[in-house]
Amino acid sequence: MRICLRLLIVASLLPALTGRAFSAEEKVAAAVDAVTPWLALVDSGQYAESWFQASSDFRGAASKEQWIHALNTVRAPLGKLVSRHLKSATHTDKLPNARPGEYVVVQYDTSYEKAPGMLEVVVAVQEKDEAWKVSGYFIKRPGQ
Repeated sequence: MRICLRLLIVASLLPALTGRAFSAEEKVAAAVDAVTPWLALVDSGQYAESWFQASSDFRGAASKEQWIHALNTVRAPLGKLVSRHLKSATHTDKLPNARPGEYVVVQYDTSYEKAPGMLEVVVAVQEKDEAWKVSGYFIKRPGQ
């Protein structure tokens, strides 16, 4: 009985101990999958929920109230989303002014009712629990 219990414990810990290494392509896919529903929150005006769903670094950098104010000032005036097309998604372990970690920078060609031809940049970070969360969000005109 003790041997079976020990084997069961070892077997259950083995995946965590070996730590499967994911390719950059797998990391990019996982990050894009995490960014998509987060953007849907922003698109639907659920700014507070988008703050709660963001990374711990994101929430530490801006309060929920600051985030809501920023989106009401910058995102809301653009109007409803018309289209969003993935332009690029790139994995990196270094970003300016960010702690070392696993990041994916996702860029979208995005058009809004009142602002066609915009570039959205969403930065996702892999948290300690290995979940991908948004750590940065920027909207700008291409070339800026």
